[in-house]
Amino acid sequence: MAILNKTIVLISGANQGIGLAAATRLAREHNYHVIIGSRNPENGHKVADQLKSEGLSADTVQLDIQSEDSIAAAAAYLAETYGHIDVLINNAGVLLDRANLPIRQLYDTTFSINVAGTACLTEALLPLLRKSTERPRVIFVSTCMASLNISLDTTTPFYNIDYKAYDASKAAVNMLMINYSRILADKKALVNAVCPGLVSTNLTGYMAHGTTPEVGAQRLVELATVTGEKSDVTGTFSNRDGSLPW
Repeated sequence: MAILNKTIVLISGANQGIGLAAATRLAREHNYHVIIGSRNPENGHKVADQLKSEGLSADTVQLDIQSEDSIAAAAAYLAETYGHIDVLINNAGVLLDRANLPIRQLYDTTFSINVAGTACLTEALLPLLRKSTERPRVIFVSTCMASLNISLDTTTPFYNIDYKAYDASKAAVNMLMINYSRILADKKALVNAVCPGLVSTNLTGYMAHGTTPEVGAQRLVELATVTGEKSDVTGTFSNRDGSLPW
Protein backbone atom coordinates (compact mmCIF):
# COMPACT_ATOMS: atom_id res chain seq x y z
CA MET A 1 0.00 0.00 0.00
CA ALA A 2 1.63 3.23 -1.19
CA ILE A 3 0.33 5.24 1.75
CA LEU A 4 2.25 3.07 4.18
CA ASN A 5 5.50 4.25 2.58
CA LYS A 6 4.63 7.81 3.54
CA THR A 7 4.99 9.55 6.87
CA ILE A 8 1.54 9.49 8.49
CA VAL A 9 0.42 12.51 10.50
CA LEU A 10 -2.79 13.08 12.44
CA ILE A 11 -3.72 16.68 13.16
CA SER A 12 -6.58 17.45 15.52
CA GLY A 13 -8.77 20.41 14.58
CA ALA A 14 -7.34 20.36 11.06
CA ASN A 15 -10.38 21.43 9.07
CA GLN A 16 -9.54 25.13 9.46
CA GLY A 17 -6.92 27.63 10.61
CA ILE A 18 -3.45 26.57 11.68
CA GLY A 19 -4.31 22.87 11.59
CA LEU A 20 -5.47 23.11 7.98
CA ALA A 21 -2.41 25.14 7.01
CA ALA A 22 -0.08 22.60 8.63
CA ALA A 23 -1.88 19.70 6.93
CA THR A 24 -1.72 21.37 3.53
CA ARG A 25 1.97 22.24 3.84
CA LEU A 26 2.93 18.78 5.08
CA ALA A 27 1.07 17.11 2.22
CA ARG A 28 2.16 19.54 -0.48
CA GLU A 29 5.74 20.29 0.52
CA HIS A 30 6.76 17.05 2.25
CA ASN A 31 4.57 14.38 0.64
CA TYR A 32 3.10 13.36 4.01
CA HIS A 33 -0.13 11.42 4.31
CA VAL A 34 -2.25 13.81 6.37
CA ILE A 35 -5.23 12.71 8.42
CA ILE A 36 -7.66 15.54 9.09
CA GLY A 37 -9.09 15.28 12.59
CA SER A 38 -12.38 17.18 12.54
CA ARG A 39 -15.22 17.35 15.04
CA ASN A 40 -17.64 17.86 12.14
CA PRO A 41 -17.22 14.92 9.73
CA GLU A 42 -18.52 16.87 6.74
CA ASN A 43 -15.90 19.57 7.20
CA GLY A 44 -13.18 16.96 7.50
CA HIS A 45 -14.27 15.18 4.32
CA LYS A 46 -14.42 18.48 2.45
CA VAL A 47 -10.80 19.29 3.34
CA ALA A 48 -9.52 15.77 2.62
CA ASP A 49 -11.34 15.68 -0.71
CA GLN A 50 -9.86 19.02 -1.69
CA LEU A 51 -6.34 17.85 -0.88
CA LYS A 52 -6.88 14.60 -2.81
CA SER A 53 -8.21 16.56 -5.80
CA GLU A 54 -4.79 18.24 -5.92
CA GLY A 55 -3.09 14.84 -6.04
CA LEU A 56 -2.10 14.95 -2.38
CA SER A 57 -2.39 12.10 0.13
CA ALA A 58 -5.11 12.68 2.71
CA ASP A 59 -7.77 11.05 4.85
CA THR A 60 -10.10 12.25 7.58
CA VAL A 61 -11.43 10.95 10.87
CA GLN A 62 -14.21 12.30 13.06
CA LEU A 63 -12.53 13.58 16.21
CA ASP A 64 -14.04 15.44 19.12
CA ILE A 65 -11.40 15.54 21.84
CA GLN A 66 -14.07 16.23 24.45
CA SER A 67 -15.66 12.83 23.70
CA GLU A 68 -14.18 9.57 24.95
CA ASP A 69 -16.22 7.65 22.37
CA SER A 70 -14.94 9.83 19.54
CA ILE A 71 -11.30 9.44 20.61
CA ALA A 72 -11.69 5.67 20.99
CA ALA A 73 -13.35 5.35 17.58
CA ALA A 74 -10.65 7.46 15.94
CA ALA A 75 -7.86 5.41 17.53
CA ALA A 76 -9.55 2.17 16.43
CA TYR A 77 -9.91 3.45 12.86
CA LEU A 78 -6.27 4.50 12.71
CA ALA A 79 -5.11 1.17 14.14
CA GLU A 80 -7.18 -0.84 11.67
CA THR A 81 -6.41 1.34 8.64
CA TYR A 82 -2.74 2.20 9.19
CA GLY A 83 -1.42 0.21 12.13
CA HIS A 84 0.67 3.16 13.28
CA ILE A 85 1.12 6.91 13.06
CA ASP A 86 4.40 8.80 12.86
CA VAL A 87 3.36 12.31 13.87
CA LEU A 88 0.63 13.69 16.13
CA ILE A 89 -0.08 17.41 16.13
CA ASN A 90 -2.30 18.38 19.06
CA ASN A 91 -3.84 21.47 17.50
CA ALA A 92 -7.51 21.40 18.59
CA GLY A 93 -8.36 23.89 21.30
CA VAL A 94 -10.58 26.76 22.39
CA LEU A 95 -10.20 30.34 23.61
CA LEU A 96 -13.37 31.23 25.53
CA ASP A 97 -12.26 34.06 27.80
CA ARG A 98 -14.21 36.63 25.81
CA ALA A 99 -17.37 34.47 25.66
CA ASN A 100 -18.90 35.96 28.83
CA LEU A 101 -19.34 32.56 30.46
CA PRO A 102 -19.78 32.00 34.23
CA ILE A 103 -16.28 31.65 35.68
CA ARG A 104 -16.56 27.96 36.62
CA GLN A 105 -18.01 27.05 33.23
CA LEU A 106 -15.21 29.01 31.54
CA TYR A 107 -12.49 27.07 33.35
CA ASP A 108 -14.26 23.70 33.21
CA THR A 109 -14.81 23.91 29.44
CA THR A 110 -11.41 25.37 28.62
CA PHE A 111 -9.51 22.75 30.62
CA SER A 112 -11.78 19.92 29.49
CA ILE A 113 -10.87 20.60 25.85
CA ASN A 114 -7.40 22.13 25.90
CA VAL A 115 -5.88 19.94 28.61
CA ALA A 116 -7.95 16.83 29.35
CA GLY A 117 -8.98 16.33 25.72
CA THR A 118 -5.42 16.76 24.49
CA ALA A 119 -4.12 14.36 27.14
CA CYS A 120 -6.77 11.74 26.37
CA LEU A 121 -6.06 11.84 22.64
CA THR A 122 -2.29 11.59 23.15
CA GLU A 123 -2.69 8.73 25.60
CA ALA A 124 -5.00 6.85 23.22
CA LEU A 125 -2.50 7.18 20.37
CA LEU A 126 0.63 6.19 22.30
CA PRO A 127 0.48 2.56 21.08
CA LEU A 128 0.29 3.73 17.45
CA LEU A 129 3.14 6.22 17.92
CA ARG A 130 5.25 3.46 19.45
CA LYS A 131 4.74 1.38 16.31
CA SER A 132 6.23 4.07 14.07
CA THR A 133 9.32 2.92 12.18
CA GLU A 134 10.54 6.53 12.36
CA ARG A 135 11.27 8.58 15.44
CA PRO A 136 7.74 9.55 16.54
CA ARG A 137 6.99 13.25 16.70
CA VAL A 138 4.35 14.84 18.93
CA ILE A 139 3.66 18.56 18.79
CA PHE A 140 1.50 20.45 21.27
CA VAL A 141 0.17 23.81 20.08
CA SER A 142 0.74 26.26 22.93
CA THR A 143 1.21 30.03 23.24
CA CYS A 144 3.82 32.43 24.53
CA MET A 145 1.10 33.61 26.92
CA ALA A 146 1.67 30.31 28.74
CA SER A 147 5.20 31.45 29.59
CA LEU A 148 5.41 32.57 33.22
CA ASN A 149 8.45 34.66 32.35
CA ILE A 150 6.85 36.46 29.41
CA SER A 151 3.51 36.92 31.19
CA LEU A 152 5.24 38.84 33.99
CA ASP A 153 6.72 41.30 31.49
CA THR A 154 4.61 44.47 31.68
CA THR A 155 5.87 45.60 28.27
CA THR A 156 4.33 42.71 26.33
CA PRO A 157 1.40 43.75 24.10
CA PHE A 158 -0.95 41.26 25.77
CA TYR A 159 -0.01 42.01 29.39
CA ASN A 160 -3.38 43.62 30.18
CA ILE A 161 -5.49 41.25 28.07
CA ASP A 162 -7.56 39.01 30.30
CA TYR A 163 -7.13 35.46 28.98
CA LYS A 164 -6.64 33.78 32.37
CA ALA A 165 -8.33 30.46 31.56
CA TYR A 166 -6.71 30.09 28.15
CA ASP A 167 -3.24 31.02 29.44
CA ALA A 168 -3.51 28.64 32.40
CA SER A 169 -4.69 25.80 30.16
CA LYS A 170 -1.78 26.24 27.78
CA ALA A 171 0.69 26.33 30.68
CA ALA A 172 -0.79 22.94 31.60
CA VAL A 173 -0.37 21.81 27.98
CA ASN A 174 3.33 22.65 28.24
CA MET A 175 3.54 20.35 31.26
CA LEU A 176 1.76 17.62 29.29
CA MET A 177 4.40 18.00 26.61
CA ILE A 178 7.21 17.60 29.11
CA ASN A 179 5.63 14.45 30.51
CA TYR A 180 5.08 12.85 27.11
CA SER A 181 8.65 13.69 26.16
CA ARG A 182 9.66 11.63 29.20
CA ILE A 183 7.15 8.84 28.49
CA LEU A 184 8.29 8.44 24.86
CA ALA A 185 12.00 8.83 25.59
CA ASP A 186 12.58 5.11 25.06
CA LYS A 187 11.42 5.59 21.43
CA LYS A 188 13.68 8.63 21.03
CA ALA A 189 10.53 10.57 20.20
CA LEU A 190 10.68 14.27 19.46
CA VAL A 191 8.00 15.87 21.64
CA ASN A 192 7.72 19.65 21.71
CA ALA A 193 5.42 22.61 22.38
CA VAL A 194 5.02 25.38 19.82
CA CYS A 195 3.65 28.91 19.92
CA PRO A 196 2.36 29.78 16.43
CA GLY A 197 2.14 33.46 17.34
CA LEU A 198 -0.90 35.67 16.88
CA VAL A 199 -2.67 34.21 13.85
CA SER A 200 -5.80 35.45 12.14
CA THR A 201 -8.14 32.46 12.66
CA ASN A 202 -11.57 31.69 14.06
CA LEU A 203 -9.91 31.12 17.47
CA THR A 204 -8.71 34.75 17.61
CA GLY A 205 -11.76 36.27 15.95
CA TYR A 206 -9.76 36.80 12.73
CA MET A 207 -7.74 39.65 14.23
CA ALA A 208 -6.64 41.94 11.42
CA HIS A 209 -3.05 42.25 12.68
CA GLY A 210 -2.52 38.50 13.03
CA THR A 211 -0.32 36.53 10.64
CA THR A 212 -1.70 34.07 8.12
CA PRO A 213 -2.30 30.45 9.19
CA GLU A 214 0.50 29.41 6.80
CA VAL A 215 2.98 31.56 8.73
CA GLY A 216 1.55 30.33 12.03
CA ALA A 217 2.10 26.73 10.95
CA GLN A 218 5.79 27.26 10.13
CA ARG A 219 7.30 25.90 13.36
CA LEU A 220 4.81 23.02 13.49
CA VAL A 221 5.89 21.96 10.00
CA GLU A 222 9.57 22.24 10.92
CA LEU A 223 9.22 19.98 13.96
CA ALA A 224 6.89 17.56 12.18
CA THR A 225 9.48 16.95 9.48
CA VAL A 226 12.51 16.28 11.68
CA THR A 227 13.59 12.70 11.02
CA GLY A 228 16.42 10.27 11.67
CA GLU A 229 19.35 11.50 13.68
CA LYS A 230 19.28 15.04 12.28
CA SER A 231 17.90 16.47 15.49
CA ASP A 232 17.44 15.57 19.13
CA VAL A 233 15.14 18.49 19.82
CA THR A 234 12.63 17.31 22.42
CA GLY A 235 11.03 18.77 25.52
CA THR A 236 11.27 22.30 24.11
CA PHE A 237 9.01 25.34 23.93
CA SER A 238 9.58 27.52 20.88
CA ASN A 239 8.14 29.65 18.11
CA ARG A 240 9.39 30.27 14.58
CA ASP A 241 12.01 32.69 15.93
CA GLY A 242 13.54 30.29 18.46
CA SER A 243 13.27 29.11 22.07
CA LEU A 244 10.76 30.61 24.48
CA PRO A 245 11.30 30.92 28.24
CA TRP A 246 9.15 28.85 30.57
